[in-house]
Amino acid sequence: MKLALAPIPYFWSADAIRAFYDAVAAWPVDIVYLGETICGKRHVLAFEDWMTIGEALGEAGKEVVLSTIALLEAESELAALARICANGRFPVEANDMGAVHLLQQGRQTSPGIPGHGNEKYRVGGKNDEFGTVPGGTPDDFIIGPHINAYNAETLSLLADLGAMRWVAPVELSRATLADLQKSRPDGIQTEVFVYGRLPLAFSARCFTARAHNLPKDQCDFCCGNYPDGLLLKTQEGKNLFTINGVQIQSAGQCNLLTAMEELSELRVDILRIAPQFQGTDVVVQAFHDVLNGDVTAHERILAAMDTLPPPGPAGWCNGFWLDEPGMAWKEDIFEEGMFEERPGTGNR
Repeated sequence: MKLALAPIPYFWSADAIRAFYDAVAAWPVDIVYLGETICGKRHVLAFEDWMTIGEALGEAGKEVVLSTIALLEAESELAALARICANGRFPVEANDMGAVHLLQQGRQTSPGIPGHGNEKYRVGGKNDEFGTVPGGTPDDFIIGPHINAYNAETLSLLADLGAMRWVAPVELSRATLADLQKSRPDGIQTEVFVYGRLPLAFSARCFTARAHNLPKDQCDFCCGNYPDGLLLKTQEGKNLFTINGVQIQSAGQCNLLTAMEELSELRVDILRIAPQFQGTDVVVQAFHDVLNGDVTAHERILAAMDTLPPPGPAGWCNGFWLDEPGMAWKEDIFEEGMFEERPGTGNR
């Protein structure tokens, strides 16, 4: 299995982003996803800046993928989407079906984004706002976690459109994933989110701005004050969610390190780790150590768990994986025989 680093979900400064990826170049991670996927107002880096970062990571031996925004809300975001899809250099992770449409068109002359009737969004064409766009490629693309792919029929459709990989929605249980893996189309890889705050939902409203009693259009980019998101609690003081601009995340950190044997048995190809402001390198190293060691897998998992950074006030969670409430946490899921005893996994 390979390790992938998801795009940064939070609003960091340009200097912080560059420093982060300078460090990533030396980490034992195979795939790096780049780009702004949360809010189109976050413009600390231009398209050219992301391409420069991607080139540097590529030279360091990483597979680089450009990720698209998950919730399109403005005309300018459509133009930016088209430019990413037509970048001509790196594969693209599509996080909505508009991106899938553009990527599926490839080098073909497409009519543009449906319903807009404007050729400036044509893949391989020109763009009035950004200038000449490099020609799009017919290369396969990646289906991001924000596209609802919950059954074999959807996977087959997306594979026919050119998807070479899908990132499983974070709420899929291991039993459901096992069933999907049985009927997974030939040639399509499976990537599973294994560490970080789970991306749960998006809204046209900005939760962080609302928490500061600010309108979305005059948000003062207050999300930049929370490099790991803003913890949201219930009235009883229980940790509930993390708010990140227009996105809702889990309060706890998803941690599937103890499920590594199951993930391997289920023929998962890639493990996805979400960036955090501090400690991501330690998380990457922990998963790398479990994948590459001389002792037994159980021993490697136990040793790696001891190296992980503190998960924060909400702790870890793996409930979705166990087909339980998502915020639940059970550490000993790799006990001998447990996976075989759970009905419906289809593993053996």
